[in-house]
Amino acid sequence: MTRRPSLPGADELFRPTGPADGVTPGWLTGAPEPARRGSPRQKHTSKITVYVSDEELLAIEHARLALRGTHGLAVDRGRIVREAIAVVLADFDEHGEESVLVRRLRHDE
Repeated sequence: MTRRPSLPGADELFRPTGPADGVTPGWLTGAPEPARRGSPRQKHTSKITVYVSDEELLAIEHARLALRGTHGLAVDRGRIVREAIAVVLADFDEHGEESVLVRRLRHDE
């Protein structure tokens, strides 16, 4: 008898977790999109890695603690980042050239 554990196969490890194939996002089809919102606590199907400075990470953690302590909102850092992205992208959609995103990126050039 072997003491080796039974592991899942590749089919189980790499199974699709997102919407069914053939579903095209609204931004590709030209369909109107609902108002941008950060996604609530849920299983996300896509991941990116973002590097932040120590100061930025500390600011995010400070915001998380303030949201919990002052506002009674228990959220994780990922939720804060997703909401911040949603706010910036909504501003970009509404104001385009005059958006905070465009102005800040131009300032960095």
